[in-house]
Amino acid sequence: MAQNIKEYPELIREYASYKQTIQGCSPKTVTEYLFDLRTFCRYMILTRAGETPDEESMRETPFDHLDLEFFKSVTTSEIYEFLLYVDKERANSKAALARKLCAVRMFYKYLTVKRGLMENSPAANIESPKQKRQLPKHLSVEESVDLLSAVQEDTSSNSRARDYAILTLFLNCGLRLSELAGIRFADLDPELRSMRVIGKGSKERIVYLNDACREAIKAYLPIRRAAVVKPKEADALFISRQGKRISVKTVQWMVKKYLGAAGLAYKNYSTHKLRHTAATLMYQTGKVDIRVLKDILGHEQLTTTQIYTHVSDKGMEQAMAENPLANVSIKPKKKRLSEVDGETDQSEGTDETDE
Repeated sequence: MAQNIKEYPELIREYASYKQTIQGCSPKTVTEYLFDLRTFCRYMILTRAGETPDEESMRETPFDHLDLEFFKSVTTSEIYEFLLYVDKERANSKAALARKLCAVRMFYKYLTVKRGLMENSPAANIESPKQKRQLPKHLSVEESVDLLSAVQEDTSSNSRARDYAILTLFLNCGLRLSELAGIRFADLDPELRSMRVIGKGSKERIVYLNDACREAIKAYLPIRRAAVVKPKEADALFISRQGKRISVKTVQWMVKKYLGAAGLAYKNYSTHKLRHTAATLMYQTGKVDIRVLKDILGHEQLTTTQIYTHVSDKGMEQAMAENPLANVSIKPKKKRLSEVDGETDQSEGTDETDE
């Protein structure tokens, strides 16, 4: 949750507690909601005062005094104007626009449905901005092998076994960055057949480990157990050189480093693209059922997983080749000379008549 929570109005602070304690949202998710609501509140205060929001005023304007009467007074038109402002003046992407609208809409849902403090929400009937549906970027099988090879070839690295295990889990299990960094010894099955993962909203799921994952973890465990670790981090599986639980920034840096070593830096891949890679390869190459894939990835809704059902170029090429008419090629019959002459005479006569 945001560190400066005291700068928020009481109703928004209560809403943040509800999101985290009752709905089980992660602190990061709650913080993002708070930031978006802060932007909305400051915009409303400034525009109602007849001022033009600028960078400084949107950063400094206090808004902790806003009460229920203020939120009741907000109109649908004002919310539309707010969305137009963040679109045109702050150059927000469609995804950012949708997120800000969601933050406002869910806050008003809390006030109306959960608390009963309002009868109607001014954001209830506003449609989310239409977003361009982009296919997930992912590594090919060959590129994935090149990435793993780049780690093993880095003989000067003292963390080679750790880094190889991390990348292997990313590429095989489709973990989120925060999920991987949070893995504990207690989460591992004693025989390394599976591990428990804490996903979004503190939701737990079991991820089964294949041979590649087991071998990578087994190679890393002796090094991990011999390491000097801070007492508070004793249960962390992946640790940094300082003996602390590995941070998400360290993992991001490591992934970027080896993507460059594998000659893949130009594609702007990231840790999340490795999650996309695991999901795409499981669905397309491994032919995993979409519902099974949903559980593996820890998605709340099946619609989120369905982005991986896109068909690759290879799949489209194969589909075209398997069409029953793919090899049917009927050549035209050759016309007899008299037929050709007759058609020519008729054509010439028609042309003269038309003229």
